[in-house]
Amino acid sequence: MARRIESLLLDGPAGKLEALLEEPEDREPREAVLVCHPHPLHGGTMHNKVVYRIARGLRRTGAVVLRFNYRGVNLSEGKHDFGNGETEDARAALQVLRSRYADLPYAIAGFSFGSRIALQLGCELGDARRLIAVGFPAKYRASSELGQCLTPRTFIHSTQDQFGSVEEMQAYFDSLPGEKELIWVEANDHFFAGALDKFEEAVMRSSLARVP
Repeated sequence: MARRIESLLLDGPAGKLEALLEEPEDREPREAVLVCHPHPLHGGTMHNKVVYRIARGLRRTGAVVLRFNYRGVNLSEGKHDFGNGETEDARAALQVLRSRYADLPYAIAGFSFGSRIALQLGCELGDARRLIAVGFPAKYRASSELGQCLTPRTFIHSTQDQFGSVEEMQAYFDSLPGEKELIWVEANDHFFAGALDKFEEAVMRSSLARVP
């Protein structure tokens, strides 16, 4: 079967949002996942290599994936809003994804800054099948307030992440209630340098990836 790939301009709260919708290569989708990219003021876009690997790994498990650019990034209109507006951008993109795939369970994933957006929005909504936080910046005190919900959460983390050491990430993870998992990837830095293939495999082998 031909894989559906569609470039979109979505209606967002600050204007149009550039997005890319991709279905699995070899099957009908079983899950719909929104993927949030890293910090836009530090070069983050939906084409970031880690975000790309998240999306591809998810598609390989049977998910339809929607990536998007926050306000002010590439073709997306508006300007950076320090996380608040970006959360609303994610909410708008998620609404489009859920309306198109209303019969599928949904999930939210994100890398770095995007992992904060995913946890913020996902815990607020409370009805996602799972949340996937990659490279969560556990070293920052404000991060400890995120993810404190009962929605199943998967964390995938580099063993050499400068924004959350093994000790910092483990302490944060241990503080969380409910169903959760933490997958370590032996990599050289926050961006999983030297281990992107292993990282993509980690996305696929998450115990929460299996849809009944």
